[in-house]
Amino acid sequence: MTRTTKGLASAALITASALVLAGCAGGDSSDDSSSGDALTIGTSDPVFALDPAAAYDNGSWQVMIQVYPFLMNSPYGSAEVEPDIATSAEFTAPTEYTVKLKEGLKFANGNDLTASDVKFTFDRQLKIKDDNGPWGLLENLESTEAVDDTTVVFHLKQENDQTFPQVLSSPVAPIVDEDVFPADKVLADADIVKEKPFAGQYTIESFKLNDLISYKAFDGYDGLLGAPKTSDVTVKYFTNENNLRLAIQEKAVDVATRQLSATDVEDLAKNEDLKVYKGPGGEIRFIVYNFNTQPFGATTAEADPAKALAVRQATADLIDRDALSEQVFKGTYTPLYSYVPEGLPGATQSLKGLYGDGEGGPDGARAAERLKAAGVETPVTLNLQYNPDHYGASSAEEYALIKSQLEEGGLFKVDLQATEWTQFNKDRVQDLYPLHQLGWFPDYSDADNYLTPFFIDGGFLMNHYSNEEVNELIRSQLATVDRDERIGKIEQIQDLVAADLSTLPTTQGTQVAVAVKDVKGVEDTLDASFKFRFGPLSK
Repeated sequence: MTRTTKGLASAALITASALVLAGCAGGDSSDDSSSGDALTIGTSDPVFALDPAAAYDNGSWQVMIQVYPFLMNSPYGSAEVEPDIATSAEFTAPTEYTVKLKEGLKFANGNDLTASDVKFTFDRQLKIKDDNGPWGLLENLESTEAVDDTTVVFHLKQENDQTFPQVLSSPVAPIVDEDVFPADKVLADADIVKEKPFAGQYTIESFKLNDLISYKAFDGYDGLLGAPKTSDVTVKYFTNENNLRLAIQEKAVDVATRQLSATDVEDLAKNEDLKVYKGPGGEIRFIVYNFNTQPFGATTAEADPAKALAVRQATADLIDRDALSEQVFKGTYTPLYSYVPEGLPGATQSLKGLYGDGEGGPDGARAAERLKAAGVETPVTLNLQYNPDHYGASSAEEYALIKSQLEEGGLFKVDLQATEWTQFNKDRVQDLYPLHQLGWFPDYSDADNYLTPFFIDGGFLMNHYSNEEVNELIRSQLATVDRDERIGKIEQIQDLVAADLSTLPTTQGTQVAVAVKDVKGVEDTLDASFKFRFGPLSK
C-alpha cells in the first residue's frame, strides 16, 4: 500500500534523492482559483474503505489524499515533506514533535478543524486497531496532546524519530472530524460521504463503491498544495485492465492509472492521441508466508520450525525473477532481491547470495538439498493464493509462472487459487492463506517504510513472524541520527529477515499513467512522493 515522506527535524535524515524527479514547486495557497474543463480519470484499483482507520491499500489511499487534510505533505515534484495545514512542525524535545495549525481551519461541513480533531484522529487509530488499518505506522507514538486549539504535541516513545514527520503525511494521518467519526469503531462509507468531513483539495459529491466517484474542489482548503487546477473530477472504476485500456484508447477517460498491463502500456504508447508518463516508483511485489499455516507451520499437525524454514528457503531457490520481469512485465517491473527496493539508501541484495544460484537465478538442486537435509518428503503441497484485480490482470500470468517455477523438478505441488480483492483482504488476516500474494505501494520514500510496517511482530502482514533482534534493530534505526550508522542497521535488518524469509520479494515497479494529449500536469503528480494527486491535472 501505498505511504509518507521525509523529515524536517534533522539534516541527517535519509531521503530518497535517487528517486526524486526534478519538478515544479508546490502550489501557492494564495491562488484559490480553479479552472479547466472537467476531468475523468479511469482506474482498475478498487477502494476498500473511506475511513482512514479501516484501509491500508492503494485504492483507498488514492481517495484519501484528495479529500482529507494532512499536517504534513509533499509539494508537487518532491519527495520531501513540509507543513500542509500547519504553519510549523519541529522537534521541541527529543521525544516531542510539535505542530502548529493554521488559524480558522474548517471542514467542508462547516465544523471547526482544531488540535482536538488531530488528537482524536491519532487516538482513534490506536484505539480501533483495525485489522486492515494503518495503525502500525504509529509504533513510536506514546500519546497525542492538544495544548490549545492550534497546538499539538506528539509524545514519542523513542527519541529523534527520523521518520515521524513522514508518518504525519502517511495513510495513518488523514485528519478526521471528531464530530462525525466515532472514537471506537469504523464509519461506513455512505455516512462519511453524507457528513462531508473533508478538508483537502476536494470533497466527494457522490460515491458508488468501485463504480464512480465525483469530486469537487473545496474552496476552504488552506494548505501547501493550493487550489487544484480543475474543479470537477470524476473517477470511473473498471473491473479489469482490458476495460480500462479500451476506455483510454477510445478517450472515454482523460487519464488512466493503476493498473494497465505492461503489454497495454507498450501498445498505447504507439497511439498518437495518447501519451505515456512514467515516474519513480517504490512499488514492490512479494509472496507472504504464514508462519502458522504454511507447510510445517506452528499450528499444523506436523509443526516443525526447521522443516518450515527449509520449505521457505527451497521456494526462494526456485524463483526466477528475470523471467518474471521479462516475460510478464516487459521490463516495467525489475528483479528485487531484498526488502528495501533499489534506489533507496540502505537497500541491499540480501537474498541474492543466500538463495538460488547465488547470482540471482534459480537453482533446483540447491532447493532439493535443503529439503532433503531437513527431512522433508517431496513433493510438498503449497496452497498459494493470489488476487486477480487489485494488483492488475498480469497477476494471473505472474502467478501461473510462479507456480510453474515452484513445480520445476517435482519438489512442490502448487494448488493455485484466486480471490477478488475485497474478500482477499479480509481472508489474508484470518490465517486462511498459507502462502499468498501481496504488493506494497510505499507511504514515504524511506527504507523504514519497508521495514516497520512488515516485520515488527508480523506487522500488517499478520503472518505470525517475530524476531526480537529484528524488532529491536527496527526501533533503533528509527532514532539513529548518524546517517551511516542508520544505514548499517537497515542493511543488517535486511540480512536477518532474508535468513528468516518472512516474505519473498520478487519484483519492483514504476508509476505509469496514460493520458490524452491535451491533459496537462501528469508529470507533476507522478513524483517520488508516490501519491497520484488530482490537483495539478487540467485540460
